[in-house]
Amino acid sequence: MICILLVAGHGTVLETQIKNDVTGLYAHLAGVPKALLPVIFSSIIIIIIIIIIIIIIIIIIITTTIIIIISSSSISIIIKGRVYKHYERWATANDFPAENLVNDGSTTLEDRLGAVADVELAIRSRRLQDDVMVIAGDMLCADQNFDIAQVIRFFRSQPGELVIYYELEEGERCTCRGIVEVCPKSHRVTRFLEKPQEGVTASRLASVVFYCLRKETLFYLSDFLLRQPEVEDRAFGRFWEWLINEERLPVYGMKLPTGFQLIGQVGLSDYTKWLAHYSAKQQESPAKSIVCRSYARVGLMGNPSDGFNGKTIAMTISNFWAEVTLVESQTLVLLPHPLNDPTEFGSLQDLFCISRKEGYLGGLRLLQATCKKFYQFCSTQGIALTKQNFTLRYDTNIPRQVGLAGSSAIVSATLKCLMKFYNLTEDDLPKPIRANFILNVETDELFITAGLQDRVVQVYEGLIYMDFNKQLMDERGYGEYEALDMSTLPSFWLAYLGDPSDSGHIHSDVRRRWLNGEADVVEAMKHFADLADQARYVCPHQTLKYKSQPSFACRSVYTDECLGQGNLRMAQLARQFGSAVKLPGSGGAVVGLCVDPERLVKLAFQEAGCVFCLIVPHGPPDYEEQGSNNIPINVK
Repeated sequence: MICILLVAGHGTVLETQIKNDVTGLYAHLAGVPKALLPVIFSSIIIIIIIIIIIIIIIIIIITTTIIIIISSSSISIIIKGRVYKHYERWATANDFPAENLVNDGSTTLEDRLGAVADVELAIRSRRLQDDVMVIAGDMLCADQNFDIAQVIRFFRSQPGELVIYYELEEGERCTCRGIVEVCPKSHRVTRFLEKPQEGVTASRLASVVFYCLRKETLFYLSDFLLRQPEVEDRAFGRFWEWLINEERLPVYGMKLPTGFQLIGQVGLSDYTKWLAHYSAKQQESPAKSIVCRSYARVGLMGNPSDGFNGKTIAMTISNFWAEVTLVESQTLVLLPHPLNDPTEFGSLQDLFCISRKEGYLGGLRLLQATCKKFYQFCSTQGIALTKQNFTLRYDTNIPRQVGLAGSSAIVSATLKCLMKFYNLTEDDLPKPIRANFILNVETDELFITAGLQDRVVQVYEGLIYMDFNKQLMDERGYGEYEALDMSTLPSFWLAYLGDPSDSGHIHSDVRRRWLNGEADVVEAMKHFADLADQARYVCPHQTLKYKSQPSFACRSVYTDECLGQGNLRMAQLARQFGSAVKLPGSGGAVVGLCVDPERLVKLAFQEAGCVFCLIVPHGPPDYEEQGSNNIPINVK
């Protein structure tokens, strides 16, 4: 791949303001070409861009296993004749091959060739027969550390050209940018509008002078120039309008989650703001932490039909949470949790007891799998990430192996941190897709048996109704999700086993039986889904109280051995105290409702050996949590 840097523009706003500045602070910059202006101490714009390009000397393109060398010898710089000597001197001083400087011969705005003609000149004069990357040599990026290798990989994976875009910041006008409309599924650019008037498009995605063209498409540059004799129409924005809107060639978009600015389009005040921005980034210390939480959930109605195209209602609770902290660092580090990821034990018996109670795998694998899946997602979705490293650590008080969605809470909190760190927005990763992402981390990467319910309610937060209708799931990959009113919720309680090794194996072989069309299983899942529908329009606690079976409704499908004696004992005790009760998840805990507060106090579960607490609902950000006695009561 050949990289062409465009520095032949004739914009004079900044040059004129530097020349006329009366303070004398910028007198030493008078006459200096824009791309040679300093931005970080002694570094200049064009050097920063070249470093970005050649920082990875050898890039292996996975899709074709071709090794591509990107070095200064494969970078061409197109320069206007008036400042050619400046760049020639710079090239000699920086060991850049002078033969890669292409002089377009222009000396004034009137005799300029136009950006497209400049690129065509470089291709023709250098006899280039390779894919070409075109970048504005005077472009400033809010974060100069984006991953150029990721851009090239994405370009190679698509059957067309590539344009880079970003989301306009507040205050930026679309009338100053080339605006792209991009299909969110295929990432194909469906329309390109060069500096459109307000109201012409709802898109806020702005293209920058950062393109990749296949060698098979380069002849279109000459065709375009033949159609556009006027130099004003030879801008790349007009070229993409013609190629995409008229010729209908496949052009794809990749988003960089950061802002851009061309020096040629700004004045002295804007230039000094960018100087301050880069200076501040250099001096930032220490890095600020990003801390995100996700909460445990209880399934109130319909579960476990979420894994069987059913319907459920679930709620996040404040009692238990997973918290992930991300701090920028020199290398990428995943820190093990001192309790949940043990590597040292007091004795063999100690190892036995901990493994029996808590299992073999802690949360470290969840962090690693989430990071791996996040990079993979961004690469395939056309989102270029900055080359920044970080340290991740986690903490959680969600009891393990009792079916309260502890694993997905860690994944969800990690994803929140990564989105904030890399400036991804709701548009980049909408909530329904985010829930699918979390599920895929667990099922595809770690082979954990799970359904969508937990991930949906942890992403949306609050009391959520979920319909996993097969047609919806097949057509768009996610169901219909609705936030329900939490203001009329009664008090729920939660009890979970102190020793979850006797919590049963709730997932069992029911899915296999359902796929085989076993009538009992199919009808049971329909019944569970119907309960969720009833609760949606009435109230979950009324349905829990009056519609559940004398014991667990799921007992008709899941055997007592599958449910586990611990779960059955807790349910039996709850019934003795007049409390409606059900499993909130995959086993190891029960959630219940007691209409008589006095009898609730007596609900001690002495014989079950469990932990008991009142539930504190956790709602979306605008929900005011009510105080409650949520102190766990350990019962031996």
